[in-house]
Amino acid sequence: MGVPPYPPTRCLTIPCRRFILSPSVKESHIVDNPFVTTEWLATHLSDPDVVILDGSWHMPNSARNAQAEYLAGHIPGAVFFDIDGIADTSGSLPHMLPQPADFARMVGALGISDTMTIVVYDELGLFSAPRVWWTFKAMGAPDVRILAGGGPQWRAERRPIEAGLVTRERQVFTPRFNAPLVADFDRVQARSKDQGAQIADARPAPRFHAEVPEPRAGLRGGHIPGSLNVPVSLLTEGGQMRPAQELQQIFSDRGLDLTQPIITSCGSGITASTLALALELAGARDVAVYDGSWTEWGSRPDAEIVS
Repeated sequence: MGVPPYPPTRCLTIPCRRFILSPSVKESHIVDNPFVTTEWLATHLSDPDVVILDGSWHMPNSARNAQAEYLAGHIPGAVFFDIDGIADTSGSLPHMLPQPADFARMVGALGISDTMTIVVYDELGLFSAPRVWWTFKAMGAPDVRILAGGGPQWRAERRPIEAGLVTRERQVFTPRFNAPLVADFDRVQARSKDQGAQIADARPAPRFHAEVPEPRAGLRGGHIPGSLNVPVSLLTEGGQMRPAQELQQIFSDRGLDLTQPIITSCGSGITASTLALALELAGARDVAVYDGSWTEWGSRPDAEIVS
């Protein structure tokens, strides 16, 4: 069961947001709307072909526990997607993508099939849900959506909330790894030496310029050579993504060419996924997320840094 198709126009509508591609984006590049509304989700809570995921995650220094908050209250039927747990935990880097077979085993145990419509939300509106969206896209899931406005929008509309752990019958998830969506250290290092390469960093400007310490201990400050700063805070308003034309202007102002390949980065791959989502909505054709992001780059002695 997929999300009902939108009219065959270039306009994608969610509450108070219209994703309109400018004439500079070729007609052949039509962006499928990755969002569903709270109204749509409310009518599909009991649909067996829809699985709802609470993909909330908070910064290590936030003093918030996403899983505890989920247990206290979540959208009815939602399963908690543990970004730190459904990951490659064999190394020191946080929430790195697991091997496809491991991912399939873990999400299958949560009751998620690759044939389902997967709807992700988080409790900050639009913060960590794009990371879960990107993860499933990288693993080949064909129908992954984000709840517009997330948990805050759902709660503001006084829609039902339930507490406790939700368990679902085990499913089979067949992974189809989409390698072009994922950038590793070697790929980013090679691109950083290319004068024409585009690397976009979603961290706040003070972190990008090494004016404040990184929130994770032991990391050097600064940025990848040749990278451009596109703080994720520019891309959203009130917990929702800005319209596509505004995003296009932001990216143009920051020096990004949407017709050329772009790699996104951030602190640990969370907001880099939000940036990748925004770039896709703006019409970018070739976007990869640097999975290790600054947590990897800033900790490696062989990585060149600009501060």
